[in-house]
Amino acid sequence: MNRYPAPDINDLPDDIKAKVLEVQEKAGFVPNVFLALARRPAEWRAFFAYHDALMLKEDGSLTKGEREMIVTTTSAANQCLYCVVAHGAILRIYEKKPLVADQVAVNYRKADITPRQKAMLDFAMKVCERSHEVNDDDFPPLHAHGFSDEDIWDIAAITAFFGLSNRIASFSNMMPNPEFYLMGRVPKAKAK
Repeated sequence: MNRYPAPDINDLPDDIKAKVLEVQEKAGFVPNVFLALARRPAEWRAFFAYHDALMLKEDGSLTKGEREMIVTTTSAANQCLYCVVAHGAILRIYEKKPLVADQVAVNYRKADITPRQKAMLDFAMKVCERSHEVNDDDFPPLHAHGFSDEDIWDIAAITAFFGLSNRIASFSNMMPNPEFYLMGRVPKAKAK
């Protein structure tokens, strides 16, 4: 499966082990990325610090679902199986739309998303595929949809960060956990 063996969870530095166990408690499993990157603790810490700064921030107008939409769309363009499946699952949960992740991964232009989200993804895809072509003309359409310059930075930074993530996942042959495939597709059974 993974070209680089993941370390045993019990051999991890205490701070990383604690975070992995916290994620396991919340998700019910350990996403493969947490152990795959833990083989290099300094890089793991830097990766997840930047990930959390981009994906968990509270300020700005991007919702958590829109952040995951950017990841899913651009990861599909980069042909990253791990990130499309894992972040597609998170997207389905945040947006409460079981079809949206598949739609944006295949063709966001035909997805059931708002015009604002389409403008956001148009820009993210330009950053993903042709960042050298970004110019001042790209900003007014985003401003017209209520995105601030800081929001636009977030769109570009998320795209760029996951470009790195996509490439690590792809070259290392990181596979998505089976649990991700069904998450958010069908409602959870309600407790009686």
